[in-house]
Amino acid sequence: MECNDIKCPVHGKLKTRGSVFEGLVVSDKNHKTVIVMREYFTPLKKYERYLRKRSRIPSHNPPCMDAHRGDIVRIEESRRLSKTKSFVVTSIIKRGGAE
Repeated sequence: MECNDIKCPVHGKLKTRGSVFEGLVVSDKNHKTVIVMREYFTPLKKYERYLRKRSRIPSHNPPCMDAHRGDIVRIEESRRLSKTKSFVVTSIIKRGGAE
């Protein structure tokens, strides 16, 4: 598939830097945007246990990646792409069906 997206880190001129996360695509309703949910653990010192938290990160979805709901993807930080997007999908780790 031909990728003419200038915001694509592979075929365009977008540079990535900073944080790299892996997560599950929970929404792909917006045009060229996916919502990636990642789970992480934070320590609770008082109870000597860990608390499981989630964050939902809006990410740019280039046409050459074409991530859909249920996929596990790798996202990397980039410059600000829109009001809410500062991450871009760089690879798809595992294709999954719609849940």
